Amino acid sequence: MGMQLPIHVNAVEFAIESIETIQQQRRDLQKDMQPQVQTRPQQKKLEEVGEGRSGKFTLQQLFQQSKVVDEEIISVETKELFACRTIQMLISGLVLGSIFYNLKDDLIGAEERVGLFAFILTFLLSCTTEALPIFLQEREILMKETSCGSYRVSSYAIANGLVYLPFLLILAILFTVPLYWLVGLNPNFMAFTHFLLLIWLILYTANSVVVCFSALVPNFIVGNSVISGVMGSFFLFSGYFTSKHGIPNYWIFMHYISLFKYPFEGFLINEFSNSGKCFEYMFGKCMVSAHDLLREEGYREDDKWRNVVIMVCFILLYRFISYVILRFRCCPGISSFKGSVVR
Repeated sequence: MGMQLPIHVNAVEFAIESIETIQQQRRDLQKDMQPQVQTRPQQKKLEEVGEGRSGKFTLQQLFQQSKVVDEEIISVETKELFACRTIQMLISGLVLGSIFYNLKDDLIGAEERVGLFAFILTFLLSCTTEALPIFLQEREILMKETSCGSYRVSSYAIANGLVYLPFLLILAILFTVPLYWLVGLNPNFMAFTHFLLLIWLILYTANSVVVCFSALVPNFIVGNSVISGVMGSFFLFSGYFTSKHGIPNYWIFMHYISLFKYPFEGFLINEFSNSGKCFEYMFGKCMVSAHDLLREEGYREDDKWRNVVIMVCFILLYRFISYVILRFRCCPGISSFKGSVVR
């Protein structure tokens, strides 16, 4: 047909668009020249595949599709985002480590640690909106390709959830290693690994939230406004500005659904539990210990892993909601995008 694959264009997407063009040309030609000619067997099979509703679908096929979609998701734009985020996280860790360098083990140092944890949460949970345009673009491509039967929405949801895991782990390591040791946080190696785990889960939570809202909102402007408003509300009720006991009863539910609450508590418990630090002495006697600070805020050392489990549940919840929204959008009986969405 004389068609050429453009540079940096996904081969699968180009093939789908080309097939649609060829089919339309063939239908127009048949309508003009041979109105009564029946559809050829090859074309009929092609349309059946395009509908994606024939045959059984096994779990093995689901993961095979997910593997293929993994490669498709890592497009040129995504690689550029990966590169920018890698540099950003490394520089941010170094800069924060130099600002909060070698904090002292006193009350002022404890307050500065709490402020550092609050800033880390704000920075990591709010800087992921830069990936929103890519997810919005993926949504349009997904609606087009699922309408043609290339793969299922579940395959995309699994692939999207898996492809970012190793990359976000690399970002967490680049951010955590310089920051943790420059600041002089809890020197216990298990405390360091737990801090790294929290950073990884925070990044993945933010990624899941953006994926969820990108499936819901119509465009980038609305999505950016909604995500910023939601993150700001979550931070307000995190327990940093006011404790749980100071929040009115009719707003207390926001405290428990806040994405900031559980990693913030995790940071404090990880830093101050079993550290043996004393922040204020009087006549040779410890007056304020790290354990006292946790007890005063109502945090228990047993909640350390509970917070991790709740963060994982939040991730799964937002991923599931995004899948439901995308499934609804891509349903042939609802969506009118089949054959009309252009990248």
